[in-house]
Amino acid sequence: MSEQKTRGATGRRRKRPPARRRALAVVAWGAAGLVLLGGAGLGYFYVKYNGNLHSVDLDAALGTDRPEDVDNGSMDILVLGSDSRDGANSEYGADDGGSARSDTAMIVHLYEGHQKASVISIPRDTLVTRPSCKKPGGGADPGGPRKMFNESFTVGGPACAVKTVEKMSGIRMDHFVEVDFTGFKKIIDGLGGVEITTHEPIKDPASHLDLPAGTHRLGGEQALGLVRTRKTVGDGSDLGRIQLQQAFMKALLTEIKGIGLFESPTKLLGLADTATKAITTDKELGDVKSLASFADSLRTLGAEDMQMVTLPVVYDTIDPNRVVPLEQESGQVWQALRQDQPLPDSVTRRSAGDKGAAGSLVDGG
Repeated sequence: MSEQKTRGATGRRRKRPPARRRALAVVAWGAAGLVLLGGAGLGYFYVKYNGNLHSVDLDAALGTDRPEDVDNGSMDILVLGSDSRDGANSEYGADDGGSARSDTAMIVHLYEGHQKASVISIPRDTLVTRPSCKKPGGGADPGGPRKMFNESFTVGGPACAVKTVEKMSGIRMDHFVEVDFTGFKKIIDGLGGVEITTHEPIKDPASHLDLPAGTHRLGGEQALGLVRTRKTVGDGSDLGRIQLQQAFMKALLTEIKGIGLFESPTKLLGLADTATKAITTDKELGDVKSLASFADSLRTLGAEDMQMVTLPVVYDTIDPNRVVPLEQESGQVWQALRQDQPLPDSVTRRSAGDKGAAGSLVDGG
């Protein structure tokens, strides 16, 4: 049997609500401070921060051509890091015709009960069959085979990136969150930096990073350099960079818990203004009440609760600068998520990802 499912302000599934709602959107944490205010103060900050937010109506953009919204208590979120060189981001290089790409892409799957998560990183250079997407300026891009994954964002913005992920996986994305270079830096600075330990020196002129071995508190600029570093770590590929990004994400979660962010209204409110200016979300998270409720539910999720892997890929035989998904192993990843099951260890054995030393270079402080 089936029935029409509805969602509340947070966009979560209602049929089987967990005892304590939990979700994941790292860049949204600062908005949780709004739930601690109440009264007239909440009204003031609602108006102030609501004007900061940018959102995209995925339902309007994608219509009904989407996977079934499976009601099993889980939640799937596409987290995008944009490499736009517009505005304040121009210091990171020339703007490629005013376009941007999804420099970082992670599917975050929250299991039923939302106490555990799996994070699947999609390499930006993955060759995929891109679906037809509407262009922001009008018209449509026909898509086709052997298209780089990160170009989906360039072609059709967040809606096309979501559509590409949904076609790849057969899994409907409940939410998406996007943050660009400048927004990422400001969020890290707003937290007071993130402490990490490097086991070897990391020096990359391209990302303006020069870290000796040892413990460091990274401000926003250095943190951005770390997650962008590629050519001087591991095998110099995007796959090594993904390992650094995953290591930093765990350090960030450890930092959040260590500084008692959720127990300090002052810290939360200071970060809320920065966070709401820094991100773009889907429409269901596009107001501060929904975003604050969503972010507040992150309190108990820590680095130890997340399984992080790279989408199983191998280097392309035609173009060694690109990777292609391993059909069998990628299918196992998507099947596990659809069934709300942990990822089997076998999915990484033949993959070119999750290999090498890059991931072991950095730990949370």
